[in-house]
Amino acid sequence: MDASFWALVGLVLFFVLIAYLKVPGMIGGALDKRADDIKKELEEARKMREEAQELLSEYQRKRHEAESEAEAIVAEANAEAERLTVETNQALEEMIARRSKAAEEKIAQAETQAIAEVRAKATDIAVAAAEEILSAKVKDKVADDILAKSITQVKDQLN
Repeated sequence: MDASFWALVGLVLFFVLIAYLKVPGMIGGALDKRADDIKKELEEARKMREEAQELLSEYQRKRHEAESEAEAIVAEANAEAERLTVETNQALEEMIARRSKAAEEKIAQAETQAIAEVRAKATDIAVAAAEEILSAKVKDKVADDILAKSITQVKDQLN
């Protein structure tokens, strides 16, 4: 009975005690529980990854929709700007045409007025000249009748 024997007996008793207390079952249960926990965590991680992928695809779809909408807005704004440019150019051309026509009408009126003033002045000068000539050559009542008649004829013909 040496120390080796007692060490062997202690070892056997230790193993019997471990078997009696069901330590290997507890270790196996703890390992199984830990494996189940890891499986659950992996399943949750997979679910979270799938949800993240769905969110990512949804946000990418929304981004594409927003980009398409922005492109449509830009295209519409460009078309509106083009239309406004055309309308503005047409309005400007119409305004220039109206102003040119108004200026031409004013010029025509001024010409007509100037011609009328020249004719009136020429009539007045012709009447005055006829009056002087007749008064110098014709005297008395005959002169007055001729003068009045001549003045009337000249005025009628010039106006």
